[in-house]
Amino acid sequence: MAQGRDTLIVYDDLTRHARAYRELSLLLRRPPGREAYPGDIFYIHSRLLERATHLRDEHGGGSLTALPIVETQAQNISAYIPTNLISITDGQIYLSPDLFEKGQLPAIDIGTSVSRVGGKVQLPAYRAVAGNLRLMYAQFEELESFSRFGTQLDDDTQAKLTRGLRVREVLKQREHDLLDVPEQIAVLLAATEGLFDDADPEGIAALEDVVQRAVVQNNDDLCTKITSGDRLEDADRKALIDTMRRALVAAKNGDRDGNA
Repeated sequence: MAQGRDTLIVYDDLTRHARAYRELSLLLRRPPGREAYPGDIFYIHSRLLERATHLRDEHGGGSLTALPIVETQAQNISAYIPTNLISITDGQIYLSPDLFEKGQLPAIDIGTSVSRVGGKVQLPAYRAVAGNLRLMYAQFEELESFSRFGTQLDDDTQAKLTRGLRVREVLKQREHDLLDVPEQIAVLLAATEGLFDDADPEGIAALEDVVQRAVVQNNDDLCTKITSGDRLEDADRKALIDTMRRALVAAKNGDRDGNA
């Protein structure tokens, strides 16, 4: 950072660091606090994490990004150490054991994960496409739990469950599968607009490839507009949806490349 470079430091993990500091503090007979941690554990972690900054140009212009990792017990993010780190950092990515057991990788719980700066640093296209994704997915998870009781569901509830299952499949990322921004936008838009609702959940991955190729091959101007950070207008959104719908119809009719 002092040399003007953009640097990253990963603290893996601060839970074990806190436990080791607690043991040493108890051996030194320091007064214990909550969960027997010493009272200055928050200060210790803040000293580490608040080194992350972006220097002014007159100081070299370098930056340091800190990525602390913390372990939770019984998925309790309100424990002492997780709470401290959440209050220090600009957000958190929560990896859920339940989602891991369901086969969703990476197992990111989008309901619990939070970013306090995401709206300011994201490309406008992400906000336009995935703005209501968190709320929609949270409603789906509630309905999914409710549907396990075997109650009869109305058409609107069934439609939300159907779409939520497809969105869950879209949130899975295959190993070594790297997506450009327009491809990510295309998949998220297709899922939230219901273009995958009629598809078998196990076949979503193949349909993702279809819509990604269609958008990249047929919407060069829109892809450039998305990556350059321009706002996604309603007309642009409609053009993307039309392109993906034609590609999915063509794929359903036997054209693997989705050519209408």
